[in-house]
Amino acid sequence: MVLTKRSTALQQVIRERRSVKKHYNDKPVAEATVKRLLEDAVWAPTHGVRQPWRFIFIGPDQAETFAGKVAATYPEERQQNRFEYLREPTAFLVVVMDEPESQKQWDENFGATACMIQNFWLLAWEQQLGVVWKTNSHIYNQEVKDILNVGENEKIVGFLHLGYFDEKPAKKDRTSAADKFTTFQG
Repeated sequence: MVLTKRSTALQQVIRERRSVKKHYNDKPVAEATVKRLLEDAVWAPTHGVRQPWRFIFIGPDQAETFAGKVAATYPEERQQNRFEYLREPTAFLVVVMDEPESQKQWDENFGATACMIQNFWLLAWEQQLGVVWKTNSHIYNQEVKDILNVGENEKIVGFLHLGYFDEKPAKKDRTSAADKFTTFQG
């Protein structure tokens, strides 16, 4: 898509959004802010309006304790590194998805949840709240699932690391859609 001289606000936020992985400032991430953003984010497309997600918020007052618990699930030689890594965000939003037995419904649930996460990310960006979607190995760890009370038929889709920032991360160019586009010739 080629931007015209007058791009829309939506085009701009899509293109300006960045993954904010570190260098968060001290401004706390309020639970009320996250809930407000989620109220709009959940309007993502979802097959059968299943809305297969739920959320676990870890606020600034619990983030360090949470980081310690998750880091403790790693081998001892990696625990300090993982603790330091998990101390970087101001808060976390853990996104959990229902895992149905049907592969088709599983795929639909994952697609819907990914769309919802993108909605949340774009809405957060508009508020200068930095987000990065992390899928580190601990999201697959049963001990972490137990810490978060994730059920047997649920999947942690990711940890969204949250925090306000003073400086935008650098832009990374994208390959043009035209370079990846073909037309079926039956």
